[in-house]
Amino acid sequence: MTRIATPSINLIDGLLILSLLAGGLILGFFYAWICSTMWGLDATDPRIAIGAMQAMNASVRNFAFGPVFFGTPFVLFITALVGWQQGARKTSFLLGVAGLVFLFGYLVLTVTINVPMNEALGKQIVPQDLGAAQEMWNDYSQTWQFWNTTRFFATSSGFLLTAYVAVLVWPVERLALRQQVQ
Repeated sequence: MTRIATPSINLIDGLLILSLLAGGLILGFFYAWICSTMWGLDATDPRIAIGAMQAMNASVRNFAFGPVFFGTPFVLFITALVGWQQGARKTSFLLGVAGLVFLFGYLVLTVTINVPMNEALGKQIVPQDLGAAQEMWNDYSQTWQFWNTTRFFATSSGFLLTAYVAVLVWPVERLALRQQVQ
């Protein structure tokens, strides 16, 4: 019977899977806001849109979302550090770059721009006058969507870089490291 050699799963493999999962979840979150949530809110009565956005902004602060949202860049940094310790320099460097893209491309951006916008909207009383509500919503929605689209492209870049490492860089580097040991 011929035995087929299978690569062993080690810590960096598991962390890469976790990095891809977390990055994909964050990417999907921003994607959903772009192509469904905000379009739907823009299409409805602005008085309803403002109230709905206030409710969504309040509900997103939860235990299920928080760890992925705040942890993704740091999972990538930990994965890069483990890769560095294993001698996978290119893998580590690229995962560190991906972590920085996630950190600054969505986390810092969210905390410095989108959260203050959301908090300001949350303090507003929804105008009953349709024209005033439309003006308030248009001012908020256009700016918020610009920054959300920026976060989407940043997380897309970070995710694609992580996938590139997982599929093309790390397997080659892992093989080279194994050959050095033999």
